[in-house]
Parts: sequence; C-alpha cells; structure tokens
Amino acid sequence: MNNILQLKGTLQERSHDIRPSSRNIPKNSPSIDSDKLKSFVSQLNALADYWTRQSIIKGCLVDVCYIDVIAKSNRISGLLSNSGSVNDSVVGARFANEVTRKHVITHHVSEKVIQDTIKKLEGCIKLLDEIFNGKITHDLISGLNDKNIKYEKYGVTKTNFRNIIVDSHYIEGFKVPNNSANTNNRSIITVYKTNVDLTELMKGIGINIQPDKILSETTLLLYPDEIKLLSDKAPYLIAMSTEDISKLSFEEVVDDASSDATIKTIDPPKDEPIVGVIDTLFDKSVYFSEWVDFRKMINEEIPTESKDYVHGTSVSSIIVDGPTIHPELDDGCGRFKVRHFGVAAQGQYSAFSIMKAIREIVTSNPDITVWNLSLGSDREINPNFISPEAAILDEIQYENNVIFVIAGTNKRDDESRVEKMIGSPADSINAIVVNSVNSKGSPATYSRKGLVLSFFNKPDVSSYGGDKGDYLRVCTPTGEGLCSGTSYAAPWVTRKIAYLIEVLGLNREVAKALIIDAAAGWNSIGNNTKLAPFVGHGVVPKNIENIIKADNDEIKFIISGISKKWDTYAYNLPVPINNNKHPFVAKATLCYFPSCSINQGVDYTNTELDIYFGRIKGKGIKSINKNCQNNNDGEKHYIYEGNARKFYRKWDNTKHINEIFTDRVLARDVYDKGMWGLSVKSKERLSRRSNDINFGLVVTLKEINGVNRINDFVHQCELLGWLVNRVDIDNKIDIYNKAQGIVTFDK
Repeated sequence: MNNILQLKGTLQERSHDIRPSSRNIPKNSPSIDSDKLKSFVSQLNALADYWTRQSIIKGCLVDVCYIDVIAKSNRISGLLSNSGSVNDSVVGARFANEVTRKHVITHHVSEKVIQDTIKKLEGCIKLLDEIFNGKITHDLISGLNDKNIKYEKYGVTKTNFRNIIVDSHYIEGFKVPNNSANTNNRSIITVYKTNVDLTELMKGIGINIQPDKILSETTLLLYPDEIKLLSDKAPYLIAMSTEDISKLSFEEVVDDASSDATIKTIDPPKDEPIVGVIDTLFDKSVYFSEWVDFRKMINEEIPTESKDYVHGTSVSSIIVDGPTIHPELDDGCGRFKVRHFGVAAQGQYSAFSIMKAIREIVTSNPDITVWNLSLGSDREINPNFISPEAAILDEIQYENNVIFVIAGTNKRDDESRVEKMIGSPADSINAIVVNSVNSKGSPATYSRKGLVLSFFNKPDVSSYGGDKGDYLRVCTPTGEGLCSGTSYAAPWVTRKIAYLIEVLGLNREVAKALIIDAAAGWNSIGNNTKLAPFVGHGVVPKNIENIIKADNDEIKFIISGISKKWDTYAYNLPVPINNNKHPFVAKATLCYFPSCSINQGVDYTNTELDIYFGRIKGKGIKSINKNCQNNNDGEKHYIYEGNARKFYRKWDNTKHINEIFTDRVLARDVYDKGMWGLSVKSKERLSRRSNDINFGLVVTLKEINGVNRINDFVHQCELLGWLVNRVDIDNKIDIYNKAQGIVTFDK
C-alpha cells in the first residue's frame, strides 16, 4: 500500500474584488404590482400597532416570511433597513412548517425602522402607480437607469426603490413571532436576542433568575410556572424550548458472556495518549482500572446502584483495550489511557446540568483533545433548531481546539419498526456523530436517522456496534458482557481519531476528513437519500491502515490550510499525465470547525467554506463535482439556494466530492499546462467576519488502469516547490515514543 502524502506549500490568497451587479427579480418571474406592496403596508401597520402595546422589550420582533429557502444575497435589504446592514438585525431563522420548505427569518428592529419602511413602501406604491401603471417586470427594473425618474418626489432613492421591489418578490409577508412553549416540565428555553440583559428581561416579565440557571446570553432553565408566565406575557420572545429532564438513549448490556471466558490481564500504562470520556460512572474493580483516571462529577448525596456503572465502564473498556476484548475488531491503534468523568447515572438526566459540567470539564483539562460522549437523549431533535446541548458542544469545539465523537442514539426495542430521528446531542455539527451497523455493514435495527436542520448530514459515519444476535463484547463491572448500541460504535471511531491526532500528530480537521473520506470510499453514500440518514458518509474501515494508507493504484494526500480571505487556492498540483491524458478519477473531503449561532436557527453555521478541485482550464478550475456556485470556471451561472444546499452542501462544514469510479471510466483530457488546482472559498452568514478558519483537505487520485504513479507525483510536486512528507506509521510511532520519553540530564 502507498503511504499518505502530506503536502506543505504556500497557499495563495485573494479578496473578493468583484462588485455585485444591480439587484433584480429573476427573469421570466411574475411582475411585482402595487397591490402586493399595499398588503405589506397593512401588515406593518398592524405590527406597529401591536408593538406600541408591548413594553417588555425595546424595539420590535418581526418574522419575515419568504417564498423559498433563501440565499443570503436575496434576503431583504430595502425593507426594514436602517443605516447598517439589515442582516445585523437578524435574530433567528426557521423553516415554515409546510411540505415545501420556506425560510422565516426573525428580525429585531426599532419602531422607527417599521415606520420608515411603511413610508418607503407608500412612496414605492405611488411611484409604481404613476410611472409603471401599477406593475413592474424584470426588464423594466433593468432599464431603471435609462428612465429620468425624480425619486425624491416619492420620498425614496433609486436604490431604495430597486431593493424594495426585489425584496417584495422574495417575501410573502410579515408577522409577529409566536413559538409558545407548551410543556408542563422544567425546560431549557432560548429567547430571541434583544438589547435587554437576560436577567433584566426576565425580571420585567416577573421571573427572578439566579445566575446558575443561565447557560448563555439567550438560554436559561425555567420551571413550569415560569414558562407559563413567559408564554402568557411574551410568547414572541421564545425562539425554542426543550424539556430539561430526558431519558438516556442507550442499550444496557443484554447478557453476560459465557462463564468460562478467559480472565484478562493488562500491563501497567506508560506514556500512551489520554482520551476523555464523559459518561455514566466507572467501576474501579475492572482489570484495566489502572488505565482509567475516574472522576465522579455527580453529587455524593445522590444514591447510586450497580447499574449506574455498567454503561460508562463498558464504553471505557473499548477505548482502553477494545482489540483484546473483541479481537475480531483489532484496529491496530493499540491502547489508550482514559480520563473518565461520571456526569450521569442510569435513567433520567438533566441536560442543563450536564451541559454546564461538560464546559467546566473541557476547559479544566486542556491536555485532552479527543473526547468520547456516548450519552444521548431519547427525545427526537427539532427540525428547526439545534438542541442547546449540541450548540454548547459546537461552541466548546470552536473555542478549545477539541473534537467530540458522539453516539448517534438508539431506538428502543418497541420502536424497531418505526423511523425515529436522532436525539441530542447527536445534532452537534462540529462533532463526529457515529451510528451503528451490523457485521454485514447494514444499518442496525435500532438505528435512528438524520438529517439535522433538514439539511446537515448527521450521522457523519457508522461503525460496528452490535445488533440482535450479533453482539459486541465489552468489559462490565461483573466481567465480559455482550451489548449493542451506538454507544459502543462511537468508541471505535474515537480510538482512530485519537490515533490520528495523538500518535500521528495530525490536526483535528485533517483527522476528521480522513475518517469521513475513508468511510465514503468511492461509493458516494453521503448523497444517497435512503442510506445517508442512517449511516452518514459510510462505514469507517476496521483497521487504521485502511485510513492512513492508500491502495497501490491510489495517490492520497492531505493539505492543511487557513482561510483568511475570500479565496485560498493553489493552481500547481501536477497530476501525472500518460499519453497526453490524466488516467485518474478523483475525490476530495474538506472539514472545518465553524463558529455557530443557535439564535440563527436553521441558518446555524456562520461560515461557509466551499471546495473546488479539478483541472485548471482557462481562468478557473473545472471542479470534479461541476460546482459552479462562485463562477469558478470563468462563466456565469445561477443556482437556487435550495439546490446549492442539496447538491453542493452549501453551509455544511463537511464536504465530500467525488467522481464515480467504474470499469468504463475514461482518462481525462489535459488542459493548458496539465495542472490541477484547489480553491477554498469562504463567505460569512453574518455581516462581521468570524476568526480565520483552519481547514483540512484529503484528496485521493485513483489510477484507472491500476498503475502506481505515486513517485512521479512526488517528484513533480517537489519540482514545483511543494514539501512532500510521506506519513510513515512506524516512523511516526517511533517519534511519538521518543517524544514521550523521560530525559535525564547529566549532573
């Protein structure tokens, strides 16, 4: 097999210097008439009247209802506009509860903005009626520059008029938000962000909140009587709610293994890497307890039973010594030490308490990069909002350079014939979420499904986690046991992530990309609408060699980069040529960890990185997935936002693109100088730019005739100034062991 290549070189950067053209409605779309604008005036007058009778918040919350899933560039820019960008007033986004998804975006604006918008609309109505006989089309909007219209007569500018007309095409109307929380249990409530401090906001409603009940500037824990008070007095404030007390979604160990099972022993730990485990309690009587640093995080006054130690002990047994317990799954990763934090007992748990504990645990243990979380809620995720648990994990991962591997949650036995959505925190976007397959690679009978926010591919991948009659072996407090569940599939992926990061020294972005790329293979399962919601991009190979090595007819290389500007690119990748053709098919996987905003609802990720990889042709890249969102091939294209998300994973922080490999595939034509290129383009959801974003890219080239051309590729790369490092496992392990050794200086 060929070693993976690590390419290091200077990635070029450039800002977006293309000015957008004047806005217009799509060609051949219906005309905009003044009656539609009059209906908007009526709706905004009703909103203004409603908000004059409210005194709890400063300003007004307004739902803008769109006709479709809308691109950022087609959000309103004339209506509800102020001196700054209208985008700055966005405090939430969801999809209308209809068969055809439509955006509903919530704004927080002043009463003056509403009144100004009404005046502008009235001016536009008058202008439409007097100049355009009450109707305006695409062509008439295009010709506005040629008409000598005295816009000041109507109280608007030409830009105001154009923007309001185009806005009117994309929206259906305005309304007051109302997402009242209907629950009789204590719940985690997220409110829309306003200019009022959360404690003061609640006090204005009559709710006194202690600091320990606040999770973030917009999320807090409320009891039933407080929720009723909030729903009665200010239902418009509630962005989302989820009950705090939830049942844990995991399978117990179903049976003890045979009594004649061999008693296992283990050598004392040395300098092995440490993996963090957040789970139920750990039993110190097991044979590998010396490898586990157990820290009990639940109150000592809470009574515990023997069953509270089963799940956590079983999970840690896989991470420490899985290949010994279950030799058929030997992954070649060796053993790992575990720092195990017991945050819950068997049965019900408080999501709020666990979230606060996890934040404290991660920040207090900065030496741990890889974390396993096999706890999850039995309750299904909300299609319009990321759960507070997942949002906290995404924030932690963005801020602390750590990565969580999370179990995809399970159906109960009595739900085996029913499709059920995954439970929180398996909707974490930055984490690797793992579902289970049986020994034949098919989804386990207890598998729950994604997608998340109707769009994000979750789970990310799958691994063997046992199934009925096909159980996985673990170590329990009473000895060897048999089990099944995503809780036991996740640790096998955690081991591989820990190996890539802690032993091979790769960053988390590349490590995640390698796992997803290996699971995807050449089959593009992630685009299979039937399979992907259950298995993600595919099944992670059992052995680490199949992740960090490539077949003899493949060239696999990794590149790490930082997106600082609009475009980060390299146009000098020398893919080998034979008989004036490129005899290769290609695939690429991009991963990054963006900042996210729970208050943005379905528009959750703040940064988009878009990948283009393929042959250089003319002024751009002929991308292998025909991606044309940014006119990267030098030609003009238009693509609807819904299709951009569906076909090119726009706003998804994991992107896998590939060409299909079959016996009939032909070698590719050589363009220009025969170079290939990659381009990573960024865009921001919010007006302000997030910090620079690290990304990891894995590219695989497969020679269609089975020829090994890796040496040719390495030679050509070095001639072009690339530093090429062959990722040699044995050499890396040697370096790791020496780095962990104790140095004694002579006196």
